[in-house]
Amino acid sequence: MLLLLLLQVSASCLWLAGSEVVTSFESSCPQFFFRETPPNEALQPKNPAWICQRYKNQYYFATLYDRNRRIPVYSAYLYQPGPGKRPKTWLVEPQLMSPTYPKTMERERTLLNYFSVSLEQLSKSQAILKDYKNLTGLNRGHLNPSSHHPDSSSRTATFTLTNIVPQNEKLNGGAWNNYEQQTMTRRTQGCNTTYVVVGAVPGNNYIAKGRVNKPSHIWSSACCEVDTNHRKAWAVIAENDKNEVQLLTLGELEDVLTQLYGRDQVSLFHRDCPRE
Repeated sequence: MLLLLLLQVSASCLWLAGSEVVTSFESSCPQFFFRETPPNEALQPKNPAWICQRYKNQYYFATLYDRNRRIPVYSAYLYQPGPGKRPKTWLVEPQLMSPTYPKTMERERTLLNYFSVSLEQLSKSQAILKDYKNLTGLNRGHLNPSSHHPDSSSRTATFTLTNIVPQNEKLNGGAWNNYEQQTMTRRTQGCNTTYVVVGAVPGNNYIAKGRVNKPSHIWSSACCEVDTNHRKAWAVIAENDKNEVQLLTLGELEDVLTQLYGRDQVSLFHRDCPRE
C-alpha cells in the first residue's frame, strides 16, 4: 500500500503540463481568439478534438487537432515574446485516448510507467515521439512556437506533439524562422494585443508508415489591436517543400485556404479584423 502511494506521488510530481479536450473553445478557452471568435468550421476535420492547452492550471493556447491525420489543424495564442531557454521535454495528450484520463498532458514514459497505458494504445489516438524519429528532410515543426511566449511555463506548454507537424527542415530553420523571429517583431510594433492563429493544410503524403500526415502548406495569421478603434492584420503561407514564405493580407490567406480546402469560405478571425 505504501509503495502504491509512493508511486502515485511520484507520478504526480512528473506531471508537467495540463491540457484538456473540450466540446468548444467558446465555452472553455475563448481568450486566445480575437473577440472570442475561433475560425469557422470550414477548416474542421472529420474527426476533430478541441484542446485547451494548460500548464499548472493555467491555459496558454488552444489547438484544433485532427485525430485521423494526427496533426493539429491550427493553434491559436497571444503573441507575447520574451527571452528564455528552449524547452527539451516533449509531451502527449492523455485525454485523446479517453476522457477518463487526467486533464494533464504528460511525458510518454509517465503514462507508460504510472498509468498502465501501452505505447500501442497511446499511438492509436495521436502522434508519438517514435513517429518523428529518423526523418529525412523533415523535423518537428511548431505551429505555436515557444519563442512567442514570455516565460518557462508558457514555453513548456508549446512542447506538446499536438502542436507539431512534420515540417520541411530548411523551411523550419530558414524562411519560416525568419518570419517568426523578425517579421513578427516588425509587424507587431505599436500593437497592444496580438492574436495569432497558425495552421497546416493536410497533404497527400505521410510519415511513420502512414500514421502522421505531412502538410502541403503551413500558414500563419495575426490580428493586432493598436487601440480600441484601430486594428491591423497580416498573414503568410509557405509550401512545405520549399524554403519560401509568401506575405499576404488576411483576406488573401482566407481565400487561398478556401481554395486549398475546397469547402466553404474560410474565416480565421472575427469580422472586425481588417481583411485588406
